[in-house]
Amino acid sequence: MRAGRAAGLLAIAVALGSSPARAQSFYDAPAPGSYALPVIDSVEEHTLLAHDGKPAPLLGLGERQIAVVSFIYRSCSDANGCPLALMRLQTLDRELAKQPELAGRVRLVTASFDPKRDTPERMAELRGHMSPKSDWRFLTAASRRELAPVLTDYGQDVAKVIDPSGNETEVLRHVLKVFLIDGEGRVRNIYSNGFLDTRLVLADIRTLLFP
Repeated sequence: MRAGRAAGLLAIAVALGSSPARAQSFYDAPAPGSYALPVIDSVEEHTLLAHDGKPAPLLGLGERQIAVVSFIYRSCSDANGCPLALMRLQTLDRELAKQPELAGRVRLVTASFDPKRDTPERMAELRGHMSPKSDWRFLTAASRRELAPVLTDYGQDVAKVIDPSGNETEVLRHVLKVFLIDGEGRVRNIYSNGFLDTRLVLADIRTLLFP
């Protein structure tokens, strides 16, 4: 991966974060506990690599914990994709850090689905730029083959396309999904770019933790 592409993702995230109006949606989040979050699906536990290169569980949750799981790749240049997710997650990270009753029970997980380029060192660099204030983990995998069961479990696809020169090039199909997962590995919400709103995620978190 070229350094310029990686820096570009971070620059886009910073630029988005500097415009608070762009981060707000045109609706009010519902009051926590005023609605239910039925189980959508369930996922298995998986072992990936932490930013220090050591094996780490993708979730690693206790019974009374929940996770917000996102998949990104550092070469992404779509402002409505990975950079948007990182900006919103950084805002969520700051909000969680200010609320002790949530900070110890919510884990943010950002995993790369491009392990060929997003090495642990690259994820450590990304972690440094994001400067987490709460429990925010940055993960990757040793290879795409080891990552494949995770992508299947979470429904993240990799597609091959023909580039303008006629060469078959592996590219990542860019569909932004961020998952809210409870301590039993059950998916309780999936946020796309239109609904990845910090206020909504916080309301969902409180709805699950304080029913």
